[in-house]
Amino acid sequence: MISVLIPTYNYDVSQLIAAVHSQLVENTIPFEIIILEDGSTTKINANSTLSNTSIIINNDNIGRVKARQELAAKAKYNWLLFLDADVMPKSKQFIFNYINAIQLNYDGVFGGFAYYKSKPEQSYRLRWEYGKTKEQIPAAIRNKSPYKVIISANYLIKSSVFKEINSKIKDNKGYGFDNYYGALLQDNKVKMFHIDNEVYHLGIEKSEVYLKKKEQAALTLLYFYKTEGFTNHSNDLLKLFSKLKHFKLTWVLSFFFTSLKKSMQKNLLGNAPSVRILQLYRISYMCYAYKNGIIA
Repeated sequence: MISVLIPTYNYDVSQLIAAVHSQLVENTIPFEIIILEDGSTTKINANSTLSNTSIIINNDNIGRVKARQELAAKAKYNWLLFLDADVMPKSKQFIFNYINAIQLNYDGVFGGFAYYKSKPEQSYRLRWEYGKTKEQIPAAIRNKSPYKVIISANYLIKSSVFKEINSKIKDNKGYGFDNYYGALLQDNKVKMFHIDNEVYHLGIEKSEVYLKKKEQAALTLLYFYKTEGFTNHSNDLLKLFSKLKHFKLTWVLSFFFTSLKKSMQKNLLGNAPSVRILQLYRISYMCYAYKNGIIA
């Protein structure tokens, strides 16, 4: 019935596997758990002695996109539940909720993201603030625009649909593919539904690392915009960039980024980072990259 697929890189997934396995057994459904250890540089702890659980080990890191493709190719059930290594189900009914969602006649179901209420220390604050503001969104709101908040760290999808859609993503180890994935789902009219079945995001990066990832995500988005020219999407950043480009205003934001980059970074790496400033940083960096020919 369900293949739970978990790619991991330098992350201990033992507690995640134990929690998910326990719920799968409790619900008495056919299942398997497959972990793909993607070229980690340190030894990971992934218990494969649990029933219907196996580990694939790659000596070289192949990246998130290809790792998921490899996991899907190994899976034997019709439904694929993708989980990132650094998450933990919020509810003890996590698997039960997904089983019920299968009956709704959709091609895929997104469960959502959650963050703990207590603020992390300053060096991790940016990722937490962004996640609380832009990712921790109730399903009722997500379903109003089902392709807008696409978080592939926790979702269930038909195997055939995943293989068809994910095969369209070129081999790339960059960051920010959820935006493009959402555009592909929308462009191919894949029926997606959102439910309140969140996982806690545990692996919050340091602010410096996350800011670099947001730059990479902007480049990834820009790359697909330039090479594939998709217009049927729900991405706010790309919509704004398209408008700026149409009115020949990208140079203004590029100049803004050059002039105020350090000031914005001071806020974003500080104790009280502003998500609004992060959004301004992202769009101005995207315009800067476009003007200067920087590619993913």
